[in-house]
Amino acid sequence: MKNSLVINILRFLSLIVLQVYIFNNINLFGYINPYPYVLFILVFPFTANRSLYIFIGFITGLIMDMFGDSGGVHAAACLFLAFFRPYALRFAFGVSYEYNAVKLSKVGFYERFIFVAVLVLLHHTVLFLLEVFNVNNILYTLNKTLVTSIFTIVLCLIFNILFSRKQQ
Repeated sequence: MKNSLVINILRFLSLIVLQVYIFNNINLFGYINPYPYVLFILVFPFTANRSLYIFIGFITGLIMDMFGDSGGVHAAACLFLAFFRPYALRFAFGVSYEYNAVKLSKVGFYERFIFVAVLVLLHHTVLFLLEVFNVNNILYTLNKTLVTSIFTIVLCLIFNILFSRKQQ
């Protein structure tokens, strides 16, 4: 229990620091900015208290808003992500999720990809719709959502593969 808490705190701090100091400064082609900090919300223990988890998702987004001066769009997107994660788990893992038999480090690449892709696409859709908040720029918003999501999904999968515990 104590070891899990330390690992989650270190994961949270390292992803926030990487996001603030490295990934917020990446701006490919004028609008591609990856957000791999969402990996913390994705890999947070599945058996955790749901109210605590939603609160932690909100706090994560709020911290990103404070560092990015973005007016609450990250908090709203992370809150939506935390609320929607159980449905994505059920979609990606099926019955295994119902019996708490899922460990992200022990599932196949396809299930892991589906889980990460669905949640990153949802997070980025909410984030960019709130950021632009204009129907006239819907094509720009959808393009930015798609391209940034692809880059973030690739980064999240790489981080997850590199830093997950080896299967025993």
